[in-house]
Amino acid sequence: MLQLTDLYLPKDFIETAEGLCFAVVQNGAEMCGDVEKVLCFLRYVKNDGKQWHKVATEQANAYLKTHHPEYLHYSAVLDANLHAVTTDKIVQQHQPRQRLQQVLAKQQRDKVEQDLYDLCLLYQHNGLDLTQAGVTGSILLGVQQQQSDIDLVFYSREHFHKARAITANLIEQKQLGDLAEHDWQEAYARRSCALTLAEYIWHECRKFNKALINGRKFDLNFVDIHTQSEQIPYQKCGAITLQCKITEDKYGFDYPALYSIDYESISTVVCFIATYTGQAFVGETVDISGFLEQAEDGSKRVVVGSSREAPGEYIKVIQC
Repeated sequence: MLQLTDLYLPKDFIETAEGLCFAVVQNGAEMCGDVEKVLCFLRYVKNDGKQWHKVATEQANAYLKTHHPEYLHYSAVLDANLHAVTTDKIVQQHQPRQRLQQVLAKQQRDKVEQDLYDLCLLYQHNGLDLTQAGVTGSILLGVQQQQSDIDLVFYSREHFHKARAITANLIEQKQLGDLAEHDWQEAYARRSCALTLAEYIWHECRKFNKALINGRKFDLNFVDIHTQSEQIPYQKCGAITLQCKITEDKYGFDYPALYSIDYESISTVVCFIATYTGQAFVGETVDISGFLEQAEDGSKRVVVGSSREAPGEYIKVIQC
């Protein structure tokens, strides 16, 4: 059995001695010459060596460019600029599964932790094994605030989809809340989404990976610990927009999400944007906007999420 401590996984946080905390974005590490680098993105900076301060994408890039350019990284495999930390620079790895068990075992919890505890009890009472789950986001680092969301992550495909089914059932039974219009608007505003608000809500309501517990929003995420990131380099060939049919959606909720499509010489869509995780199902026709990439062997794929913000890139079901 593969142990979480053996890997750096998406949704983990890694901390450096300089007081920087990065969110891991890819399984394992990428070889760069004779050193291993963990691909990630800066999320928190420790002010005056004491308190963590969250930074947005542009802030993170600017901060590293000024203070720690050694963590700016171009990935030849992904043909993308992001951040990376060599494994010898990591002083602490924050793991979602360990953190969830800590919260569940606590005698005293703040309001956010208590809502997380209540949610986990609901899942357990409905037969869900939480040993295959963790909590990421601000709770993982212990910097949650009164308005913080809850981000659960599952390391078993079976348990993740079971959690989605339980969530749908609990919403119907009124034990969990469905997102109200203002909740969707807030989520939409944070996404910098290329869809309209109505399109965004329509797609999201089908996924059952979001709901409210005691009025607090939570998300369900999936990380496949058995999948190692490929080391095949791809080169960008330019922007592309196409219409096609989804032929396989098994990995649609993975990170990155993978979809098989029926389209000329392109068979795969790879999506690095959380908004379009679980976006489409087998048999549906979609509009896709992203970047065409080609490997050395001539195989082609479309990438949605060629940059962190990826303006204008999307996956959208064509509604009949």
